[in-house]
Amino acid sequence: MKKILALVIGMLFCWNVLADDIELNPSHPDRYVVVRGDTLWDISARFLKTPWRWPDIWQGNNQIANPHLIYPGDIIELTFVDGQPRLSINRGDKKLSPEIRRSNLDDAIPMIPIDAIAPFLNNPRVMSEDEYEEAPYVVAFDDKHAMGSPGYKAYVLRLEESKVEDGHTVVRLGEEFKDGETDESLGFEAMFIAESTVVREGDPATIMPTKSTREVRKGDRVVPTLENPIVQNYHPHAPDDDIRGRIVGVVDGVRNVGKYNVVIIDRGQKDGIEVGHVLQIDQAGETIRDIVAGGSNTATLPNEKAGVLMVFRVFDRVSYALVMGANRALHRLDIVRTPQH
Repeated sequence: MKKILALVIGMLFCWNVLADDIELNPSHPDRYVVVRGDTLWDISARFLKTPWRWPDIWQGNNQIANPHLIYPGDIIELTFVDGQPRLSINRGDKKLSPEIRRSNLDDAIPMIPIDAIAPFLNNPRVMSEDEYEEAPYVVAFDDKHAMGSPGYKAYVLRLEESKVEDGHTVVRLGEEFKDGETDESLGFEAMFIAESTVVREGDPATIMPTKSTREVRKGDRVVPTLENPIVQNYHPHAPDDDIRGRIVGVVDGVRNVGKYNVVIIDRGQKDGIEVGHVLQIDQAGETIRDIVAGGSNTATLPNEKAGVLMVFRVFDRVSYALVMGANRALHRLDIVRTPQH
C-alpha cells in the first residue's frame, strides 16, 4: 500500500512539474472553434508557446501515446484547475478527455500539414556513394532514344534477379550532405526521376518508366520502390537527450527558409533522432570586425532563437524535417538542438 501511495504521489508530482513549466501564449483565447484546414500544431500555438506540448495539459490525461483526433466544429477550451492550465474539448454539452473518436479519420484535423511533406515520405532517399555506385543502372533505351520517358522501354544492367511484378524507382545522384561541423560526408540525396516496372528479366533487364518528373538518362540508378505509409498524425515531442546539429540541406534550393519549408539536418537514427522529434532552430551568431579595437580583431555575436522544426523522416546519418515556425529567415548551417523549456 505504501509503495502504491508513493507511486501515486510521484506521478502527481511529475504531472505538476509538467504543467508548471508550460508557458501559455500571452494572447491565448479562452476557447477556439476548430475549422477545416486547421492543424493541431496551429491550434495549440494559439494557447501555448510550445505547441508540441499540448498533450501535457489535457484535462484528465497526462500520458497520451498518440495525438487526439479533433474535428471541425469541436470547441477547444482553456480552463485552470488549482491554478494549472488545462485544455479540454467541448462537443455540445459533453466534455471529452482524449480518446479515439469513432468517425471518418479523413475528417480529423492533422497534427501538421500533410500536403507539405507527402512528396518526401517515399522520395527522395539518402544513399551512400558506394550504395549508389553498386546499384543497377540504365544502359540504353528502346528504338535508340538518347533519353527515356513514360512509354519508352529502358534497359538496365545488374537487375537480373528482379521479379517482373516488383516496383522500382529510377534515381539520380543529387546533393551531398556533409556534417555541419566536421564536413564529414553523410550520404547523397538520390533524386526521384521516375517510377518503373520490370517487364522482362535478364541482363540487361527491361523496365517501363512511369510517372516521371524528368527524363531518364543513361547511368541513372534503379532501386526498389519504398512503400512508406502516409502518416496522418504524428506525436511531436522533444528528444530526451541533448542533441545538437545543423541544417545542411534545403529542398528546392530555397535561399531564405521559412514556415513549412522542408530542410535536411545532419543528425539521424545513429544520433538518436526519431520521427516526431521537435528541435529548436538557432541562427548562428555572425562573426564581425571589431571597429573599435581595429586590426584583425573580431567578435562573434550570440546565437538567436529563430524557429522550430519537426522531424518526419529519418535516415542513418541525416533526417528530413518540416519547419513549423520561424521568427526570422533561416539558412543553411543554422543550429538545431533539443529545446529548452
